[in-house]
Amino acid sequence: MGVSISHGVPSTRSATTIANLGQHLAHALTSSEWREVAYLFDGKLYTPVHTPPQQAGRVAALLAKAANSRAMDREWAQLATLLAASARRAHTANETWEWN
Repeated sequence: MGVSISHGVPSTRSATTIANLGQHLAHALTSSEWREVAYLFDGKLYTPVHTPPQQAGRVAALLAKAANSRAMDREWAQLATLLAASARRAHTANETWEWN
């Protein structure tokens, strides 16, 4: 079963895909940065997840940082960029970023 992500992610993503992205993020972020986003990507995702707008803004910044890291594989960087844009849209609209 796929996870649907609000604010412009065009299709669902499997929990496995999300967990795999998390493994790449863990290598591209510092440990303290990783801890800020791990609740989404650590393989223990229980939907629905509701991320408040301010937190979505921080997640967006961290995902964008990871996507631009040399440690991030290009394919996974594209997915991180897509999710960062989605989180940024939620933040900008002052809306909760939702994963169902």
